[in-house]
Amino acid sequence: MNPKENYLHEFFRIFFANKQMVKRVFLVFAVIALVLPLVLKQSFDITAQVIVQSKKLSQGDATTSLNQENAQFIPPSLADMETESNILRSPALIRQTISELRDKGEYTPPVSLLKKLVAQPFKTYVSTPLREHVINPMKAALGMETDPVRDTTLDGLTQEAIDSLKIETLPGSNVISIIYSFPDPAQGTRFVASLLQNYLVSRQALQSIDLPQSFYETKKTQYQVRLNGLEDERQTLLGAVGSSDPKEEITFRLNAINTEEQALNLYRDRLLQSQRWLDYLKTSLAAAKDNKLNDYTFPYTFTTTVDNVAFEDREIKQMGEALTAQVSRYMNDLAIFQPGSEPMLLTREQIARTRQQFLKVVSNRIQERTNDLAIVSSVIDQKTARIAEFKDRIHQLQETQSKLRQLDTEIDALHAAFSTYAQRFAESSTARSLDNDLSNARVLSPPFEPTEAAFPKPLLIIPFGLFTGLLLAIALVYVREFFDHRFKAPAQITHELGLPVLLVINDQNAEPGNPHKNWSVPGFVHWVRN
Repeated sequence: MNPKENYLHEFFRIFFANKQMVKRVFLVFAVIALVLPLVLKQSFDITAQVIVQSKKLSQGDATTSLNQENAQFIPPSLADMETESNILRSPALIRQTISELRDKGEYTPPVSLLKKLVAQPFKTYVSTPLREHVINPMKAALGMETDPVRDTTLDGLTQEAIDSLKIETLPGSNVISIIYSFPDPAQGTRFVASLLQNYLVSRQALQSIDLPQSFYETKKTQYQVRLNGLEDERQTLLGAVGSSDPKEEITFRLNAINTEEQALNLYRDRLLQSQRWLDYLKTSLAAAKDNKLNDYTFPYTFTTTVDNVAFEDREIKQMGEALTAQVSRYMNDLAIFQPGSEPMLLTREQIARTRQQFLKVVSNRIQERTNDLAIVSSVIDQKTARIAEFKDRIHQLQETQSKLRQLDTEIDALHAAFSTYAQRFAESSTARSLDNDLSNARVLSPPFEPTEAAFPKPLLIIPFGLFTGLLLAIALVYVREFFDHRFKAPAQITHELGLPVLLVINDQNAEPGNPHKNWSVPGFVHWVRN
């Protein structure tokens, strides 16, 4: 073949040269494509969807049970979704569903499916007829123990359902898709609906903890006895210390100690100050008794300061002023009279009497200061004892408070434990349907009976069959042409043998036309043969 030839021309040449073969192969595939939808067994896809809301968290306190108002759902993880899918595709769950439907008479597989199951004598077991009629009689004849004969139909139906059931999680969501292929749409729909129902029941049983009534009553009695004992112990501790609230009393006692310590510091400062002044007054009084006649001054005014206000001793002030006036007059008269004269002697006697009176009053004031000092010391001792008493009381209350805190911790733990039992009991014993139950899974899309078969699809099989037949016919023609080495064109002679072509004689016999009418059966047969 000359490579410079027109390939499109060569394609049409080969196609029309073998058009009879092309027509026959194409017609065979066309017949197969038309007959195949009628021969293949119909299969219906029953679909459903389940949404998983995953873990639930209680928003109420420990004394309330879970309900729709105080529960929160968090998004599931990939592991949660895989676990839910495994529960849904569990062979035990599927077997239970088929068994329940068979007991109700609502699951009777078509004859074709039963034949398929019987046609599998060796899978994981020997078929029942072979075991019953051949193997067991031979073992009985040899005195061997016979194998029990069991019905393997349910095993086959379960495996067939597992193979026909497609369960997968929709990407990027918390929705599980279920697709079940079954010849009978009504039975398949009932199977999927029952499977979802059993799935919800099964997962509810896995998540909840059912507590019997007797167990709950026992726990309730133990809780009441223990709680009464703890409360009695608490009341005994409070009665022993004579306080209803140790914490508040401790706060009150601490405030009292603070007040007493402030007053005690003031009294101590006053005691120290008074002690120093008293020592000073005694020293000054002793010195004043030995003074001469003209030493009439006393180095202390007996002034008391209260709130920045000075209060003077009026009696001592008057006597001091009188003594000062007498001494001044005596000193003035001494310049006029003789010291031994009668007026001077009288004046000296008056000054002596006044001085004695003045020193007597000062001695009385010192005695008052001494008594006041003793009173301050007794007040200090009293406040010190009171503060020590307050501290002892606080220490006693703190010990009681520590014991009460331990009791409160145990009481709280007891409340929490009993609340958990009560909550679980309430969850497990409340009569609610699964639709209203607080579960973290819901049937998002329930199964419905399909009206059209999912397989076969004639509108898909016929066009693809015709197109496949045409391509295969063209491919067979080209394969035949590849292995056919005869000369079909003048150029092949020159290309292969190197000889010139002198003459080409065309076939003058024209092919006869179709003698039959168009679009008739004889005309179609004639077209196929020619």
